[in-house]
Amino acid sequence: METSVRFPTLPIQPGIFYFGTPVVLLTTTNPDGNSNITPLSSAWALANRVVLGLANEGQGLANLQRERECVLNLPGPDLWPQVERLAPTTGRTVVPEWKRQAGYCYVGDKFALAGLTPCAAECVRPPRIAECPLQLEARVLSIMEREVDAWVGTAGGYHIIEVEVLRTHAHADVVVPGTQHVNPRRYRPLIYLFRHYTGTEIPLGRTFKAEV
Repeated sequence: METSVRFPTLPIQPGIFYFGTPVVLLTTTNPDGNSNITPLSSAWALANRVVLGLANEGQGLANLQRERECVLNLPGPDLWPQVERLAPTTGRTVVPEWKRQAGYCYVGDKFALAGLTPCAAECVRPPRIAECPLQLEARVLSIMEREVDAWVGTAGGYHIIEVEVLRTHAHADVVVPGTQHVNPRRYRPLIYLFRHYTGTEIPLGRTFKAEV
């Protein structure tokens, strides 16, 4: 098979494969009843099911395992500074060693840190984030642990969580009037693209993990 001259390629080994997925701010309930916010970009949906990927030892994962419910809040591009403010934090009072070495620190009130507004959900205990254009209340269907060798930046494993969306809240200005549909001309998700934040047009900033 001939190598393409028109589209030359190079064999590379990326450290991560975040090839452009929406950012999710996952809200869960801590053992003391307070709320935790976990920023993540490993999420995909099929019908009313959403599959999430979370590294081991996080507070959000522990809360999901215990409480079996959450809210998936999808921020718009204008919220990228708030997301990045949350990125190097953890809800674990004892910061896991791999996170400590990566620059994470404990924060008890993540809503206050990010300047976000909690509002009550209708079907689950964790709060919604008022500033996010889409807020999906969900319950956990299954949690599966996966181990990987030498996965950069983690303790060596992660969990795959399948959730069922129970109720969806949307800002009125992103809904097609008179319908149940999100207007793709009005709704713009915040995208995580190889550790950089983008909207749908121009780059907006980069995460603290970005190497370039």
